[in-house]
Amino acid sequence: MGFFLETLFGGLMAGMLYALVALGFVLIFKASGVFNFAQGAMVLFAALAMARFSEWLPQWLGFESRFLANVLAIVLAVVVMIGVAWLIERLALRQLVGQEPIALLMATLGITYFIDGAGQLIFGSATYKIDVGMPKDPMILFEDVFQGGLLLSKEDLYAALVSALLVASLSLFFQKTATGRALRAVADDHQAAQSIGIPLSRIWVIVWSIGGIVALVAGIIWGSKLGVQFSISLVALKALPVVILGGLTSVPGAIVGGLIIGSGEKLSEIYLGPFLGGGIENWFAYVLALGFLLVRPQGLFGDKIIDRV
Repeated sequence: MGFFLETLFGGLMAGMLYALVALGFVLIFKASGVFNFAQGAMVLFAALAMARFSEWLPQWLGFESRFLANVLAIVLAVVVMIGVAWLIERLALRQLVGQEPIALLMATLGITYFIDGAGQLIFGSATYKIDVGMPKDPMILFEDVFQGGLLLSKEDLYAALVSALLVASLSLFFQKTATGRALRAVADDHQAAQSIGIPLSRIWVIVWSIGGIVALVAGIIWGSKLGVQFSISLVALKALPVVILGGLTSVPGAIVGGLIIGSGEKLSEIYLGPFLGGGIENWFAYVLALGFLLVRPQGLFGDKIIDRV
């Protein structure tokens, strides 16, 4: 029982990190109707900015405090991601208002390659380190209940708590603020939102900025765990089944989908791996997403679309 719970908890923590990346997809789709294939590139770009600024700032400003370097690096990375959002709106999205969704989708593919290339050009292509002080030592719980106790990662626990706080804050923002309601109105109909005085360009800059900040949080967490390298952008591929499972328009769905996929892939690797062969963790999420597309294509919490003729 102890080993099962340890595996389950590890899967849930991994699922929270998948959900954090998926949250960027959901936020931008929810507020603009655009499925943002560039989210993985944004995670990479934000992580590169954070890692490199934390290296460069002590040299530029002549101080040695790691804490101060991290704080200033995070602030600068947020400014950079807001600038990226402004450029995306000004150079790409503004030209595509009222166009077919496929045009916006293809635009995000182009943005992906542009951000990847710009990140490599500006920040370099090596593997960089992010150290924000998250404890990496494991901890053992419930030694009196289970033999040997449960071995848990403090870093995963802290990352899960940060992710949960961010999700709760964004849920409140969308439900309780005038800007959040305006974002949802723009997603329903761009032209109708403009006709009632909602400034589409400002709304898109806001939502892409929020997506950039979410990408920064995800990039810091993944960079702290794995180092900042270009394979981080591939994490977005694991987030795709998460949004399919939870629903493209549901913030809570991104979390539930991430938890289901994270725990499911860990448990299946441990308990089904000996019978089906290794590598289940690599394809479990995609098979589960395929099943949901066949049975419930809108996902667990997505809005069911009913066309009336």
